[in-house]
Amino acid sequence: MKLVPYRRMNEIRPMSNMLSLFDDFFNRVYEDESSDDNFRAMAMDISEQDKEYKILANLPGFKKENVNISVHDNQLLIEAVCEDKKEEQKGTMYRCERFNGSYRRNLNLPENADISAISAKMEDGVLYLNIPKKEPTPKKEIEIK
Repeated sequence: MKLVPYRRMNEIRPMSNMLSLFDDFFNRVYEDESSDDNFRAMAMDISEQDKEYKILANLPGFKKENVNISVHDNQLLIEAVCEDKKEEQKGTMYRCERFNGSYRRNLNLPENADISAISAKMEDGVLYLNIPKKEPTPKKEIEIK
């Protein structure tokens, strides 16, 4: 059975792109990104600095060759695949807690994210993403004729 947390819609709070990024992150903490049981959402931290956004994602045991990061329609998709093909049958397995499968996380990026300059590195099972901010485009006003 899948438990879905109750969400309150707060229409009084002003919405901005950064708020929606964090809202999506925190509202989806307990939800899987898809109904496919082979995919799970990875634990991550998202922070905003003056000139960039930083994302730290836990991927213990994953190699950087098995991690794929892509951006499409201002959405950041992080996927990681871990396949352990060892099939030694010595003794009896009483408990198996190590995860073998895939992680997937999809985040909406704010409008001021410079998707062409995103950098990533992986160190000790942690994926580090830096998403620089770009200057916001000024609001264009249209004259009514």
